[in-house]
Amino acid sequence: MKRFKAADEFFSSNEHWGEALAQLREIVLSTGVEETVKWGAPVYTLNGKHVVGIGAFKSYFGLWFFQGVFLKDTAKKLINAQENKTKALRQWRFKSEDELDLELVAAYVREAIENQKAGLEIKPDRNKKVSMPAELSSALTEDEKLNAAFGQLSAAKQREYGEYIGEAKREKTKLVRLEKIKPMILSKVGLNDKYRSC
Repeated sequence: MKRFKAADEFFSSNEHWGEALAQLREIVLSTGVEETVKWGAPVYTLNGKHVVGIGAFKSYFGLWFFQGVFLKDTAKKLINAQENKTKALRQWRFKSEDELDLELVAAYVREAIENQKAGLEIKPDRNKKVSMPAELSSALTEDEKLNAAFGQLSAAKQREYGEYIGEAKREKTKLVRLEKIKPMILSKVGLNDKYRSC
């Protein structure tokens, strides 16, 4: 049962859900998966593949099954937090410690591990076209340095920037966002790189 030091910090810093999170951690670790930290939260892997994560927020705590779409979910506990966007990930949210059924959690985690061993996986579409909002396209056309830096980013990072501008409803918001991301693009960093550092 390998514990990860940064994960210890995650669990010890959460006073609100502390005991429940500790119970989830013990269940997951008892299955023999490796503990690491990604995106600021504990993630459990098998042969380098993400299986399950633990998260905590003000109103709930929960489990994230990275390939949860393949779970049978006989108890109807899983949700897709971003319908039409998220293909594989499923969440199991708990709004109180009383909702925690440790045996059922263990069964779901074991099934997720078996699915991973069987190779059940939806891989991200790496060839998805970059959506280029007019504001971003115009800025790249007008600024050669910005355009060159943007061209050196991976398609995924380009897509993140395009979606970030494109998701804004108002023109003013799009322009504010554009000004915010220009220095990031020039520094050749992705919009969400800070969340990938763990």
